[in-house]
Amino acid sequence: MTLGKTFRVYHFCSNNEHNTYSVLLEQRKQNEALLFEAGYIRLLNSTETEACKKSYIRLPDAYGCLGILKLTLGDSVIQYLVLVNSCLSVGKILNSEIFRITETNFLSLRNSPQDVERIQEVRKVLNSGTFYFSWSSQGKPLDLTLCEQRSHFAADSDNRFFWNKTMHISFIQNNICTGNWLLKVICGGIEIRTIYAGHLQARGCIISRLSSERAGTRFNVRGTNDKGCVANFVETEQVIYLENKICSYVQIRGSVPLFFEQPGLQVGSHKVKLSRGSEASAPSFDRHLTQIVKRYGDQVLINLLGCKEGETLLSKMFQNHHKVSRYNTSIPYIAFDYHAQCRGGKQENLDILRRKIVPYLESFGFFYKNSDGMQNCQKGTFRTNCLDCLDRTNNVQTFIGLEILKQQLKALSITDQPQINSRFYEVFKQMWIQNGDQVSKMYAGTGALEGRSKLKDGSRSVVRTIQNNLLDSSKQEAIDILLLGDVLYSETAERARSVLPPSMLNLPAGFLETFLKCKSEYSYTSKISVGIATWNVNGGKHFNSIVFKHQSMTEWLLDCQKLSKKRDLLDSESEDSLLGAHAVVDIYAIGIEEIVDLNASNIVSASSQNQREWMVELQKTISRDHKYIYITSYQLVGVCLFLYALPKHAPYISDVAVDAVKTGFGGAVAIRLTLYNTSMCFVCAHFAAGQSQVLERNADFQEISKKLSFPMGRTLDSHDYIFWCGDFNYRIDLPYEEVKKLLKTENFSTLLAADQLLNAQQSGQVFKNFIEAPINFAPTYKYDVFSDDYDTSEKNRIPSWTDRVLFRKRRYPYEEQESSGKIIFYGRAELKTSDHR
Repeated sequence: MTLGKTFRVYHFCSNNEHNTYSVLLEQRKQNEALLFEAGYIRLLNSTETEACKKSYIRLPDAYGCLGILKLTLGDSVIQYLVLVNSCLSVGKILNSEIFRITETNFLSLRNSPQDVERIQEVRKVLNSGTFYFSWSSQGKPLDLTLCEQRSHFAADSDNRFFWNKTMHISFIQNNICTGNWLLKVICGGIEIRTIYAGHLQARGCIISRLSSERAGTRFNVRGTNDKGCVANFVETEQVIYLENKICSYVQIRGSVPLFFEQPGLQVGSHKVKLSRGSEASAPSFDRHLTQIVKRYGDQVLINLLGCKEGETLLSKMFQNHHKVSRYNTSIPYIAFDYHAQCRGGKQENLDILRRKIVPYLESFGFFYKNSDGMQNCQKGTFRTNCLDCLDRTNNVQTFIGLEILKQQLKALSITDQPQINSRFYEVFKQMWIQNGDQVSKMYAGTGALEGRSKLKDGSRSVVRTIQNNLLDSSKQEAIDILLLGDVLYSETAERARSVLPPSMLNLPAGFLETFLKCKSEYSYTSKISVGIATWNVNGGKHFNSIVFKHQSMTEWLLDCQKLSKKRDLLDSESEDSLLGAHAVVDIYAIGIEEIVDLNASNIVSASSQNQREWMVELQKTISRDHKYIYITSYQLVGVCLFLYALPKHAPYISDVAVDAVKTGFGGAVAIRLTLYNTSMCFVCAHFAAGQSQVLERNADFQEISKKLSFPMGRTLDSHDYIFWCGDFNYRIDLPYEEVKKLLKTENFSTLLAADQLLNAQQSGQVFKNFIEAPINFAPTYKYDVFSDDYDTSEKNRIPSWTDRVLFRKRRYPYEEQESSGKIIFYGRAELKTSDHR
């Protein structure tokens, strides 16, 4: 079957002052044509089409249309009509032919192809040889997003594997039938072979569908997200078509359903970092298992991780989460160290795995349909993973597929012919190898490492290292644009994302604004309390020393309010209510400065040992009265920020992300999250030191504010609440002796009038519109350790409020002016193990 260039493309640009530009798209078998103009799509009848064509210029024809891709450029939106210029047939299934896209064209609907760099990256992704579509000249083509069993039951496509659905939105919004005009593509791999069984002709297929729900590149997208969608999730279907009989078997693969990442350069290593606490990961872990059980039936988890650096930790966490999951008895977990068992190409050792999975091979069965209808369903799947879900997973899935092939051939009544059986086995074995290459290309940038040719595998490993470490950031951005549309990075979309379902995010900006203005009609509010603490610990690990055993951190984190002699609150609540209703903090953000000594060694490569020890001790401390779970933490040299929450909030915490900005010897770390539908960002910073370095501190604040960024184009200012804490190092501009004299009488008002931070804030240089509670406690810096005396050294450092907490609530034009919240307590603790309080 030949697919011709059935789409004719024309364009027109008027010479009037408005410079109107339009594109006409005509399809050979359609009586109507499409007119694209001024952001709208209109159907033209044959008469209107012929009239328009007289003044239009013909462009190169196309094989098909993928839809419209939208990009933002400043305040405007540019639309690109995406056309298929070249494709390659990979074979025929039933009455449909399957094509691989090899070249696409992006036609600007404004006749101004700007932002070429981003477009080129998206084009590279689409032209990577991993996108497929189906075409039939006899009617509706095969829906590649559905496996045979699902297509027997489901009326609609499986949108997980529909990669250009965002590009269909504009057509749907303009009431254009997408089935008549647009192709539907999947990403993955398709191998089709003709196999002769005597006088009969069978069609063997391996179809791998890569999910679009958490798509990306190897080191940019790992583990799970808050919805339970995992990286590199692939559904692979092994199908045989023989006359009117169909045998289909499905396996799935996917990243370990935990929050983890591999930071830094990866050169032959497996540096794995768990990016969220164990209990905070549990809701997403269970969501993932719930999803695959709902979609595929019974499950068996096959974990192929080994004993390499990082893999042991991840494998142990995987097993621990499975043990405490509600699926621990219904979903078997099988650990098989592939590298240890099959080292040196000893594939025969896969029989060890086979003995463990034989009962499930038999009970799961496979899909079988003949002329009398469906005879059998597949009742479950094997979910296989290694670290990347590539090479080891390919080999094990191939092994399972070839085991099932024996049963499929038996169902097709051709098992009594050894020569034919051998032919099927060899053909499917080669298709599985080719399938592994295709699945690997999108995620890792190369074909699979086969374990057979050291030279070939070594070459691919080098290419992977370069690709993953140096080139994948731009590729990741292109994938995000392809799947989400660049307009979803706008401010309006960011707000809408927290309150509206994903299916509504592609609505026009005007509709989203209207929804947001009315959000109070379909949402409700609930109060929470946030505890922010900061301490410059001067490089100490106090809880590990006998010297410090009487300096309990409960005085700082839990009892500071009770122990404080003075209160000056923004609200006038009674002591009973303060110690009652507000006693339980929902979220703790604890910032530590100088968590390591600021020496040359730590500045180059700071140890994370202190971070791990503080993480455990802080959690133990704040869980004295109420249990708290660890969410995440992040360290930049001596600055570290820890986040904890009450367990009841864990299922509703999402979009956790971290970032850091280095400034001189200091800098800042930030953690952002969405709690229910409210976004928050916590920043812990350490600004430039020195009495006279005010301008440097102001510059640190500006640089950090500007450079902090998070996924989905989120900036620091895009959050509903922003909390800053840390050692900001702003001093008091008064002589040392005068400050000491004023402190004796607790004349804080005179001291605060000379406070560098307050003066810089009033002049609009830093922390504009931020709130800080009234300061009614003595300066926090600089003390002699284990003393109530301020600096008695020769330097006579001026006592100052260097350690501060400020916050801001974002105001939106369509929202009523609401309170920014009530500050319950703002004070300091009297721990003496550091030169800061």
